[in-house]
Amino acid sequence: MKHTVLKVHPKDNVIVALTNLSKGETISFEGFDYVLQEDIPAKHKFFMQDMKAGDEVIMYGVLVGKAQKDIVKGSRMSTENIKHAAEPYNYRQAKFEWQAPDISKFKGRTFNGYHRSDGRVGTANYWLFIPTVFCENRNLDVIREAMHNELGYAVTDKYKQYTHHLLDAYKNGEQLDSISLSPSSNGHHRPFKNVDGIKFLNHQGGCGGIRQDAAILSKLLAAYADHPNVGGITVLSLGCQNLQTQDFLNDLKAYNPNFDKPLFIFEQQQSQSEEQLITDAIRKTFEGLIEINKLERQPASLDKLCIGVKCGGSDGFSGISANPSVGYCSDLVVALGGKILLAEFPELCGVEQELIDRSVNEATARKFMKLMKSYDEIVTNAGSSFSMNPSPGNIKDGLITDAIKSAGAAKKGGTSPVVDVLDYTEPATKPGLSLVCTPGNDVEATTGKAASGATLILFTTGLGTPTGNPVCPTIKVSTNSNLTKRMNDIIDIDCGPVIEGDKTIEQMGEVILDYCIKAASGEIIPKAVLLNQDDFIPWKRGVSL
Repeated sequence: MKHTVLKVHPKDNVIVALTNLSKGETISFEGFDYVLQEDIPAKHKFFMQDMKAGDEVIMYGVLVGKAQKDIVKGSRMSTENIKHAAEPYNYRQAKFEWQAPDISKFKGRTFNGYHRSDGRVGTANYWLFIPTVFCENRNLDVIREAMHNELGYAVTDKYKQYTHHLLDAYKNGEQLDSISLSPSSNGHHRPFKNVDGIKFLNHQGGCGGIRQDAAILSKLLAAYADHPNVGGITVLSLGCQNLQTQDFLNDLKAYNPNFDKPLFIFEQQQSQSEEQLITDAIRKTFEGLIEINKLERQPASLDKLCIGVKCGGSDGFSGISANPSVGYCSDLVVALGGKILLAEFPELCGVEQELIDRSVNEATARKFMKLMKSYDEIVTNAGSSFSMNPSPGNIKDGLITDAIKSAGAAKKGGTSPVVDVLDYTEPATKPGLSLVCTPGNDVEATTGKAASGATLILFTTGLGTPTGNPVCPTIKVSTNSNLTKRMNDIIDIDCGPVIEGDKTIEQMGEVILDYCIKAASGEIIPKAVLLNQDDFIPWKRGVSL
C-alpha cells in the first residue's frame, strides 16, 4: 500500500513526507489531521504538535534536536527552527536479547571465492602496487598506464577515443556536439582470467608530517597487503623516507606471521635508473600475475563473508529505505556466521547508548565509549563538533541535524549484538557486528573498512556518489528510484520500492544479500569496480568528520 507520509518510530513527534506536500494541505494520519503551514518537500519532516523553544525533537525514537523557537504544528523542520542535540551515554549493564532473522532461504548457500592459506576467502583476486612514500606516485602512474592498457584493465580507452574524434572533428571543421562516445572495449582481452585487477594505492604520506603519521600509514598498507582480496604485491620505495620498507614488513608480519603471497620490493635509490626500476617492477609483477592466475574460485560458506556497511551522499530517505534494508541484510549475514563492519564514528552521535546496550560485554562497551569520547575531544579542541557533520547536500535533502543523520546511518548495522570494537586498521576477527573507528568522510571510511578486512562494501546513497575502493568491491545501494534512473551508471541496487510501498525492508534485505552472494562469486561486477573507482585516502587521526 502506498503512503504519502511516515512516522518512523512510535515515540517520534515529527512525520516524514514521502512525496512533495503543499502548504495548506490537510494530512490525515493515525486518526489526526495536520494542516501544513508550508510546503514540505519529499524527505523532509513536519511537526506533529506545537513546539516551544527548548522542546525536544524526537525521531527514530531518540533525541535528535531541540526547538530554537516556538514552532506551529504542521511546520517543516529546518536548520532555522531546530539545532542538534543528543542524549548523554554511559555503560549501564543493560540486558540485551537479539531476535535473529529467518535465514532458511540462505542456509546452505555458498559463494565462489578465492581461498587463502590462512582460511580467509576473498571475493576478488587483485595484484596490488604499494608506494611507501608519495615520491613514488609518479612511477606508479607510469606503470599503471603501461599495464592497465596492455592487460585489459583500463576503462579510459573510450574517453581517449572520444578526445581523438573531437580533435579530428575540430581539424575538419565539423560540429563537436555531433561526436558521440564509443563503448569501451577493455576487459575483453585480459590474458589473466583469474586476476580481477591491478590496483595502485597512490597516497600523499610516508614522509614529512609527524612520525606517527608514517606509523599509522605503515599499518594501513600492511593491512591492505594482507587483505584476502589481494593475491600479490609490488612495493615501490624511495629509500630515505620516514616509512621505511622494514617498518612495513614488520607490520605485515604482525598482521600475519605466515604471510606467503608473492611480494616484490623495489627501492629507487638503490637502482641504476628510473628505467631499470620501472622495467624490473613490471617484469617481476608480470611473473607474479602468472602465478596468482593459477588460483581459481572455489565454493565457500556464507560465514566467510565480511561486509562493510557505509552511507554517503545521504538524504532524508537513507534511514528509511536503504539503510534499514542493508541492516536487515547485515542481520542475515550475522545469523549465518559472517562479519559486518559498521564505521563512521561521527555518524553514530546520538545512538551511542543503543550500541553500548547492545555490546556483548563491558570491555567492548567501554572501548567504544573511549574511542568516541577521544574522537569528540579532538574535534572539539579544533573548534568544531560532530554537529557540523551534515553536508549542505544532506541538509537540503532532509538531514537537518547530525543526530538525525546518525540515527538513520546506524540502521545499516542491523540489530544484532556488538561483538567487537576496532580501532583504525585493527582486523576484524570475531563473527558478528563490529564497530570500526573511522571518520564519516566517504573515502577515509571505506579505506578503513577494507583495512579491517571487509571483502565487500554495501554503500548506500540518496544523492549519488562515485566512491569505490581499490581492493574491496563496493556495491551502491540507492535510497530512491529517481536517483537510480538518473545515475544508473553508478547504482547497483534500488531501494525505492520500499518508499513506494512495493517491497518490505525484509524483502529488500534479502535482495541485497542475494546480490552480495553473486558479487562475491564474480557473477555480477559492481559498477564501482567496472568504472575503476579506486578511492584510497589514509586517515591521519586528525580532525575529519
